[in-house]
Amino acid sequence: MAEKKANANAMYKTDKVVSKKTKIVNVIIFVLLFLLAITMVFPLVYMVLTSFMTKNQILSGRLTLIPNPVLIGKYSEVLSKGQFISGVINTVKVEIPVLLVGGFTSSLAAFAFAKLNFRGKDQFFLALLATIMIPFAVVMIPQYVLFTKLRWTNSLLPLIIPGLFGNVSMIFFLRQNLYSIPSDLMDAAKLDGCSYFGTYWRIFLPLMKGALGTQLMLWFMGIWNDYLAPTIFLRSEANWTLQVVIRSFNSYYAIQSDYALIMAASVIAMIPTLLLFFIFQRMIIESIAISGIK
Repeated sequence: MAEKKANANAMYKTDKVVSKKTKIVNVIIFVLLFLLAITMVFPLVYMVLTSFMTKNQILSGRLTLIPNPVLIGKYSEVLSKGQFISGVINTVKVEIPVLLVGGFTSSLAAFAFAKLNFRGKDQFFLALLATIMIPFAVVMIPQYVLFTKLRWTNSLLPLIIPGLFGNVSMIFFLRQNLYSIPSDLMDAAKLDGCSYFGTYWRIFLPLMKGALGTQLMLWFMGIWNDYLAPTIFLRSEANWTLQVVIRSFNSYYAIQSDYALIMAASVIAMIPTLLLFFIFQRMIIESIAISGIK
């Protein structure tokens, strides 16, 4: 009995030491993650605060976080500029056809890869998926030459037409989502005399509307924040999208040291994507998690 009690006490002390070490490790990890989170968020917070500062406060040479006095006039000044509004309108002109038509073609392709059987399906899908590994910097010069020969480089067509054929990332995630839907529905639809497109439109499209909506939101954010492609393909100032307009603000107003106006324009441009993410955050995370597991 005495030996068992001694072993029990030793095990209790060992567990207590391990538990204490685990708590210390957890505290250290928490502190490190907290510091990294502050490091990542600080530039964003500083951008918002700078948009309310005076020019003298920004150029004072000291790191100040509290605007004194607080100025809100830069936001109305940004919104009053026709170039900024034009940039928003041009971006929306790209967003609407790409999301509507590109979302449809992407979901249709995902349905074909997930539920239909045809020769070379897996090989073709792997070849399509491999294109994700090709960075835009590799293809931007051939694309520019092609669009120049087609006389598209002075319009929004280079940003719209490729997107109408779908998005490879969206096809992949929707295909993974469709694998979670029983294929017995296909057999039932065939017995009812439904065509392949009718099966997609009436059965599978409504079932994957959550995943499709999530992917459309992520694609919206990508188009809204796209900078490199519009910079390359858009020569006319009248066709500039929002991010190119902000770049022009940075080039023009930085000379005048009007950094508050540049920051205000950046904050306004950031609001739609932040709102979408925070409103549909749970849906986005769940959709990506399900697509990654299947």
